[in-house]
Formats: sequence, C-alpha cells, structure tokens
Amino acid sequence: MTERQFSVVICVYTEDRWEDILAAVSSVRTQSLPALETLLVVDHNERLLDRLTKEFEEYAASGEVRVLANAGPRGLSAGRNTAISVARGEFVAFLDDDAVAERDWLRHFAEGYDDPRVMAVGGRTMPAWASGRRPAWFPEEFDWIVGCTYRGLPPGRVEVRNVLGGNASFRTSAFDAAGGFATGIGRDGDKRPLGCEETELCIRLSKALPDAVLLIDDRSVIHHRVPAARERFGYFRTRAYAEGLSKALVARSVGSGRGLESERRYTTRVLPAGVVRGVRDAVLGRAGGAGRAGAIVTGVAVATGGYLLGTVRALRGEVTFTVAPIERVPVTETDEEGEAA
Repeated sequence: MTERQFSVVICVYTEDRWEDILAAVSSVRTQSLPALETLLVVDHNERLLDRLTKEFEEYAASGEVRVLANAGPRGLSAGRNTAISVARGEFVAFLDDDAVAERDWLRHFAEGYDDPRVMAVGGRTMPAWASGRRPAWFPEEFDWIVGCTYRGLPPGRVEVRNVLGGNASFRTSAFDAAGGFATGIGRDGDKRPLGCEETELCIRLSKALPDAVLLIDDRSVIHHRVPAARERFGYFRTRAYAEGLSKALVARSVGSGRGLESERRYTTRVLPAGVVRGVRDAVLGRAGGAGRAGAIVTGVAVATGGYLLGTVRALRGEVTFTVAPIERVPVTETDEEGEAA
C-alpha cells in the first residue's frame, strides 16, 4: 500500500522564534514517514517572510518546503486556512512553531487513518520547560495552559471530542465537509492568548459528519518549548481567563451541551482529585503541594470568570467569529525538477 502523504503546516509570526522555527522544520524533514511537503505560513511579517524564503530557497523548486504569506486576517486560524487551501497531501498535520516532533510522529498519525471513519488524529505534547524543570507549583492538570497534554486525558489511542491544535492531523476532506478554522476566536500573535479554535472545528466536523471518529494517539509525540515568561503565575492566570472567554464563544456557537461536555468531566473529576493530591503532598511536606492545590482553585475561578464575561459579550454580539469554506487551489503535477508539467 502506498504510504500516506502528509502536508505539514507550521504557522509562524515572529523572528524571535527563528531558531525554534528551524528546529521545527528540521524535525519534520527527518520523519520516519517523510512528509510530502512542509508549509511555513508567515502571519503578516514581511521581514520574516523574506528571511524564510531565502533560508529555504533550495527546497522551493521541489516543493519540499514552501513559504507562504497568510492570505487572510492576522491570526493563527487564517494562517492554517491559507495552508489548507494549497496543501497537496491527503492529510494535513499541524505543528507549533516552537515545538519539535519525534521521529515517528507522522507514522503514528498515519496508522490512525486505517479506519476510513477517522477524520482527525492528535498526539501527545510534552512541555520543555525553559528552566529545565516543571515549576513546583504548576499542576499537571493545567498543562493545557502551556499548550501541552494535561493530566486527565486518557492514555493510548482513544476516541475524543477534539484534538489539540498544535499537535494534530486531519484528512484534507474534513475541511471540505466542515470548513476551515474559525477566525476571530484563536490566537493572534502577542495579543491575549485566546484559543479553542480546534475545539470549535472538531465539534463542527462531528456535526457535519455524524459518523466521524476523532482520535488521540499518545505515541505521536512532540516537545513544546515553554519560555520562562509562561512559567510564571501571572501568565497562568491570564491564560486560564482567556480560555474561559474562548469557551464562551464555542458554547454560544455549538451549544453548551457539546461545547462543555468534556469540561464538565474535567472540572468534576480530574480537578478535585488534583486538589486532593496537592493537599496531601502539602501535609506530607512535599514541595509545591499547597501551591498546586491553590493554582487549581485559582485556575477554575478565573476561567469561570472569563466564561461568564465571554457569555455576556457573546449575547450582546460584542465578540463574534467567522467560519468560511476552504477554497482549495487545484494541485499541479510537477516534473522531477519541480517545474509545472
């Protein structure tokens, strides 16, 4: 059987992550299952666009690495949609610009698509702390704060409501059925760290294709860099609050039943157990126990506050997002030199 072909998308926006971007691309180029192409989408930064175009000029003719400008409004969602519209692979995989993938990342993704019902496969994202170790107060239950897999997700290859956007893959046909990522809901450079665009997409996909299966395979591993600024409690609070705002938009769009079903299990089972572990560790004199318990309580409180405010804003129509169909660019056959045939 012909090996499955993946277009890997890396969205970038700042030269501050130059070395991270090069490392991310390198990790794709050394996959055990070679990617058909790597698409670097630059978010409205002409200097970075020019620099990357020159850096990967030797790969442009073959199409192994293509550098693109975000063709939509500023933000991660529009950048992803730009890549989807020109992707040549049967599958599209997304990798954060400050992460590196393990060698078998794509191969494990590919195995998940043996079942034709599977429309998306996500992986496991491990934090690479700038300080070299997890802050003692930082609870594993909140690793989603730094874009990583958190305690409470089931191990192995399991069916889920949604995949996590920085380490995920989709059949290209999924976007034909459901449209692209919603603009106005996801991240936008250095502004408030909103998210949930992949959650909204996955719920919309499941509604468009009721038989669709979405998986997480924790063998598809990437390592995500966590800078020092994100190891601080101030960022923890800000990100938790922003998650609440984002969840309100999602719930407003798809209904609180679908939009919050996973969150209900998380807040009623996973987080209370985390508080108990933190208190137990504090009693036993273990470092960080009280801090972790307090961080969980604080995280829930500020996320709830963000959700309530976001709900009010959504009801008033103050915050909206847009879902547009993906207009696919026809794939052009290329000869061995990479020129149009």
